[in-house]
Amino acid sequence: MSKKISTEDVKHVANLARLAITDEEAEKYSEQLSSIINFSEQLSEVDTSKVKPMTHVLDMKNVFREDEPKDWITKEEALKNAPDQADGQFRVPSILE
Repeated sequence: MSKKISTEDVKHVANLARLAITDEEAEKYSEQLSSIINFSEQLSEVDTSKVKPMTHVLDMKNVFREDEPKDWITKEEALKNAPDQADGQFRVPSILE
């Protein structure tokens, strides 16, 4: 079943996206989008009854490292290069009024 995206549909979506397009561009995009939709509809013709559902095409494994506690720098070392600090904390400009 062949579907056609009209130039009016393309212009409507362009308007919603606040895009200015010419009539020639609308016609071009209409043809391109119609061919994309028609191509994707071919997938419904493929027999997938013997294909197991999957979440990813490749086997995935946990690639994260183990969470191990480590020694860290002290608060004084962390604040050593701070441009502004008070009460053991970084001071930053206020963003709220």
